[in-house]
Amino acid sequence: MENTTVIVENGEEIVKVHAMQTPNGVGNRNTYINGPDQVIPASSYVTTFPEGVVKLRIAPRGIASERPLSVPGLLNQTVARYPDGIALASKKEDGKWHKLTYTQYREKVRIIAKAFLKLGLERYHSVCILGFNSEQWFVADLAAIHAGGFAAGIYTTNSAEACFHCLLSSRANICVVQDKKQLDKILSVRNRLPSLKAIVQWEAPVDTSIPGLYSWEQILEIGQKENDTQLDSILKEMAVNECCTLVYTSGTVGAPKAVMLSHDNLTWDAFSIGQRVADLQVGERLVSFLPLSHVAAQVVDIYTTLMHGVTVFFAQPDALKGSLVETLKEIRPTRFLAVPRVWEKMHEKIVAVGASSGFFTRYIANWAKDKGLKHHLARIDGCLTADMRGLPIDFSTLEMLQYWQQGTSFGYKMAKSLVFNKVHYTLGLDKCTTFVTSAAPLSPDIKKFFLSLDIPIMEAFGMSELAGAHTLSIYPRFKLDSSGEVLGGAETKFGGSPSPNGPGEIMMNGRHVLMGYLNEVEKTNDALDSDGWLHSGDIGRLDSHNLLYITGRIKELLITAGGENVAPVPIEQLVQAELPHLGYAVLIGDKRKFLSMIVTLKAKINTETGAALDELESETKRWVASLGSKATTISEIYNSKDPVVQKAIEDGIKRANKHAISNAQKIQKVAILPADFSLASGELGPTLKIKRNVVYEKYKDIIEGFYKE
Repeated sequence: MENTTVIVENGEEIVKVHAMQTPNGVGNRNTYINGPDQVIPASSYVTTFPEGVVKLRIAPRGIASERPLSVPGLLNQTVARYPDGIALASKKEDGKWHKLTYTQYREKVRIIAKAFLKLGLERYHSVCILGFNSEQWFVADLAAIHAGGFAAGIYTTNSAEACFHCLLSSRANICVVQDKKQLDKILSVRNRLPSLKAIVQWEAPVDTSIPGLYSWEQILEIGQKENDTQLDSILKEMAVNECCTLVYTSGTVGAPKAVMLSHDNLTWDAFSIGQRVADLQVGERLVSFLPLSHVAAQVVDIYTTLMHGVTVFFAQPDALKGSLVETLKEIRPTRFLAVPRVWEKMHEKIVAVGASSGFFTRYIANWAKDKGLKHHLARIDGCLTADMRGLPIDFSTLEMLQYWQQGTSFGYKMAKSLVFNKVHYTLGLDKCTTFVTSAAPLSPDIKKFFLSLDIPIMEAFGMSELAGAHTLSIYPRFKLDSSGEVLGGAETKFGGSPSPNGPGEIMMNGRHVLMGYLNEVEKTNDALDSDGWLHSGDIGRLDSHNLLYITGRIKELLITAGGENVAPVPIEQLVQAELPHLGYAVLIGDKRKFLSMIVTLKAKINTETGAALDELESETKRWVASLGSKATTISEIYNSKDPVVQKAIEDGIKRANKHAISNAQKIQKVAILPADFSLASGELGPTLKIKRNVVYEKYKDIIEGFYKE
């Protein structure tokens, strides 16, 4: 039976396609009408087949009614708009920045796409990419999609076996690696990968005597020799509602799942983010440093920048080990996205500098922070009050009413001149207008600290399964303890709640919701219900301003032996607010008769390996000395069960317990661990979130010791 799909926007027919439906939901690709961004009719919102297609969740009006756009279509659109705009910038060994225009960017993508086809990339097979953020990463990603394959990032911290899982499950024909370190992982598992045909290494030296290994320069040569016929034929057949990218979940429980994201998933989420930010302009600057195998970095660094002609500058590979601030100082980005640990490190550095300053400098800084906080809280309150009354939010009017009436405007302007501008300049954020945190919760206290320094950090919440973001707040429409405002065109409801605003399990719908997990029918059915709603596993609620609050995660929720439900993150944040020299705090108590906690002390980091050292971090060392302890290493404190440090931590726990909503939510016992957490030792994931199952297993003897009595 022939099906016809007509997509209408503002009363105008924009896409019309015809196809015969087949049993697996894959349309007949020979019968739809040609167009720049085609849609193949589908009967379901869900598929797990590599070649599958899904129904698009296009709304009759609003942001979700935006015309569907393929990834190649987006690149073509941007080149047409900003042909000479700078797309990518990479720092070379001579210290100079090599820049690529959008026209040159597309040219390289097409050349590499033709090379991938020549090397044997098949339709609906993957190109896996393993390396730090770079021009080559971006080009390989888009080239894989242009050539009709899947782009699939692999975390650089993955073991060889973890890489093998990604390569095998995605049927990788090509793997692109940064250097010999990553190459060796692939070579060690290559003989178990029947689909793998070629490996490409982009950093020299490259040992091309290894069969099937190519340098980046070699594949550029290969692609330049190929004509456009095969590539253009594939592009002509491409549809916006088929898969183009695989994003692997963190795999904290079981093997990582391959999240199937369509062209429309990625381009629409990038569009919706851009609509929320509203004033993104060509030529703005963003520094790319978060792992591109994570969906947040992909949708922002690759797609949102592409949609708006933003220039992406690549940080150095040791960015998260200390060099990031130097890059920020050099580039002066206009927008900045970071994970909580980056903001926490910045906070620690600012506090350390303040502590070493003289009395007068500290007095001025504290005065300025007070003025800054009052200024911003007044503006936030004014915005939300106007919103509640249904009034148009005219920020100049709000400023006049809120700031001058409270006497904060003049003081704020003085504080900005005397303190804030200098702090921003020192951080390299003096040109930045949007500050965002994502990938994990950031403590409201840290947000409040930065707000007092004229840096309002906006929260974004999302998942791999949502092609990136579901919420994003823009100042001043936000609250310090919220996880952001739901994006336009996205829907939210709450499972198990009689109220439409929760609390309950957060469920989401929209054009950003995944197609399915590749070849994982059962897990896909667990995540997506029959109406296409994604079950997040998070517990939360919405307020009257459409701001989302996440109060816990179902899988992380601790249910004590007495039946009390306890969300660990808020309690952990309370403890860390009382004890800022702790590295991490992990709450224990599932099926236990009381709550306990294991904590780490902040340690110095090996800048080469990223491993936590035994030596205490400088500020932590000073804190320990102020308590009367002579210890300078974690092992000294751990082995001696240092009584003064232990007492200081127990006192901090008691202060945190005063905020507990019930006795069952008070921490009864605490233990200091023998080392801080790190990526290298396995307790942290690529975005520096705690891998709780790893921590529980690694320190099970200490945990069991709490409950032996």
